Amino acid sequence: MSSREAVQSIAVVGAGPGGLYLAISLKLRDPSLSVTVYERNKADDTFGWGVVFSDQTLANLKANDPETAAIIEAAFVHWDDIDVHIHGQTIRSGGHGFAGVGRKRLLNILQDRARSLGVELQFEAEIEDARALPADIVVAADGLNSRVRSGDPETFGVDVDVRSNKYIWLGTTQAFDAFTFAFVETPHGWIWAHAYQFEPGASTFIVECTEATWRGLGFDEMDTDQTCRTAEALFADWLGGHALMSNARHLRGSAWLNFPRVACANWRDGKVVLLGDAAHTAHFSIGSGTKLAFEDAIRLADALTGDGDLERYEAERRIEVLKLQSAARNSTEWFENLERYVGLAPIQFAYSLLTRSQRVSHENLRLRDNAFLTGVEKWFAEAAGAPPSKAPPPPMFAPLRLRGLTLPNRVVVSPMCMYSAEDGTVGDFHLVHLGGRALGGAGLVFTEMTDVSADGRITHGCAGMYRLEHRDAWKRIVDFVHIQGSRIAIQLAHAGRKGSVERPWGERADQPLIQDGWPLIAPSPIPWTEDDQAPREMTRADMDRVIADFVQATRWADEAGFDLVELHCAHGYLLSSFLTPVSNHRTDEYGGPIENRLRFPLEVFRAMRAVWPDDKPMSVRLSATDWVDEGLSPDESVVIARAFAEAGCDLIDVSAGQTTPNGTPVYGRMFQTPLSDRIRNEAGVVTMAVGNIYETDHVNSILAAGRADLCALARPHLADPNWSLRAAAELGWRGIQPPIQYRAGFAQLARNLEKQQQAGPV
Repeated sequence: MSSREAVQSIAVVGAGPGGLYLAISLKLRDPSLSVTVYERNKADDTFGWGVVFSDQTLANLKANDPETAAIIEAAFVHWDDIDVHIHGQTIRSGGHGFAGVGRKRLLNILQDRARSLGVELQFEAEIEDARALPADIVVAADGLNSRVRSGDPETFGVDVDVRSNKYIWLGTTQAFDAFTFAFVETPHGWIWAHAYQFEPGASTFIVECTEATWRGLGFDEMDTDQTCRTAEALFADWLGGHALMSNARHLRGSAWLNFPRVACANWRDGKVVLLGDAAHTAHFSIGSGTKLAFEDAIRLADALTGDGDLERYEAERRIEVLKLQSAARNSTEWFENLERYVGLAPIQFAYSLLTRSQRVSHENLRLRDNAFLTGVEKWFAEAAGAPPSKAPPPPMFAPLRLRGLTLPNRVVVSPMCMYSAEDGTVGDFHLVHLGGRALGGAGLVFTEMTDVSADGRITHGCAGMYRLEHRDAWKRIVDFVHIQGSRIAIQLAHAGRKGSVERPWGERADQPLIQDGWPLIAPSPIPWTEDDQAPREMTRADMDRVIADFVQATRWADEAGFDLVELHCAHGYLLSSFLTPVSNHRTDEYGGPIENRLRFPLEVFRAMRAVWPDDKPMSVRLSATDWVDEGLSPDESVVIARAFAEAGCDLIDVSAGQTTPNGTPVYGRMFQTPLSDRIRNEAGVVTMAVGNIYETDHVNSILAAGRADLCALARPHLADPNWSLRAAAELGWRGIQPPIQYRAGFAQLARNLEKQQQAGPV
């Protein structure tokens, strides 16, 4: 549909909030349109309890139709607070700006408004063939179980991801004065409630748990009434004697559900257009279903009464939907993996819950409830060993102790290959490069990948630690970094099958060396690509030589004064190639199951740990997933992290991918952080998060939520060597100590930023 003149009549299948609001929006824009809404149920036959609106959603409704928005707002029950009940404690945070309204009341408001505008409403109307309806456009707004969509799944490219947790919509006459999350531990696992008031004396009460807990508690054998009575006993502390009830009479069988995430590749076909849950769903834990349907309706009404460009409508809305579905996925996975977080301190658990979707950030929480966030920062700083203070540091500027090493803050300059060494020897460029980042306030500066042998390099320009002059060149840099108050770590590696190539710039970037190349070794004789040199499968003698090279490099790293040494087991280099099945096809004791694939990297690590001082920490960088189905899994990475920790590793540097050219990563803000989160909280180890972390809010949110203990930034430090100093100035943190030569500039920057913040947006 591309011509406005062609649209004279519109049929809407489904009289839920989205369908009704579309009809209203259409008639507001063009009263001459013929708009009919068809609904298979009776006018007053609905399910569910309350609908949640954010302040932002209400603002959108006011802009579109102030009259309807005013009627809805008059029916609201408002709240600002969220209560989190865990381990006998209640953590409250405010400023969240939500409101609830009964679903039935909302539908009645929308029905009355639609009728007043001339919309025809037909209830108890079964639509067998939506395309046969006498209308120029047919909008399928018939919800999650859309008959229009399910009747033609291939055309619409329907993808349904059924999530693992069980949940049930219940209601109660208990009136909660805050959005309430109540977590209860049982002998069969954790069960929890999402509860909120939607009208005086009535609240929605959603109960959720894993399927194992659901079965363990016997819910799989209970009818709905028995379910309500059992849930009442479990949540008696919050129900105050009020009963739980269900209105899910529309369902056949159990009222328990598994949430289906719906994503359609196409939202339209011919004259049929999908809207709301028919086109896409987002998990109930972020309360976005009605929001998405309303916003779809507003934009679709614009398109149908404007230029008729449905392609643009879908393209614009798809971006917003994907953002919310991404946030909803994060929220869903948090609840599906609740056992990962229940060991956190209650205040950190609450912070983790509030920021789970990544839509709410650290500074956003400060705007909502400064007292709550200050409490989080105070707890975090004291847990980190910082001295008590009325003005605690932001998490990124709290110290971290690893063995005998104390980092002054938790900002790390990530290892970044510079390809600028001469036969492995670093020089003035590296002194300025790494020294500049130390001057810029980072708590820990990593060297680039530093190779333990000449034939372990990627290119001729790679840094090395395989000759005495390398040690001495590094010592010059280490000494300078220490003078600036930062700490410095060396990352030791062997390139394996990714070696003997040109630098990553120029006409032959990353291509195999034509001159002065070297033979490659790897766990299996599999080249990186068909165009690359095939490596030789390593023998036991090769393994012994590699171990000896790592041991010698580790000794020299200590003599050079490095504070920490990291073993590089990521990104498809030699030790990473042992860990992942995409490049390890061995049939001996070093191949096959993860315990075997882990054997040689552990041998290298243990040999290094034996010569590295006990009071100095060691870390290991892992690619926690290969981003391919047949590759290393996150489950295996938890096993790997535990094994290294047991061998004396103090920090797991959690990266991902680059282990095969066939990997298909899903990029985005902080896209690798969930891997760090999982390893930290399942393996019980200290982790460092990396991967598209570039804002102070990212760093503080990750740390405060317990998703990592350090954050490594690469490209942001390339663009701004003083990233940490600038961050301190932005956050108003004066506890950082810039080099004395830079303090006047730092003070001026801090003053200027403070003035800008006080002045507000121009």
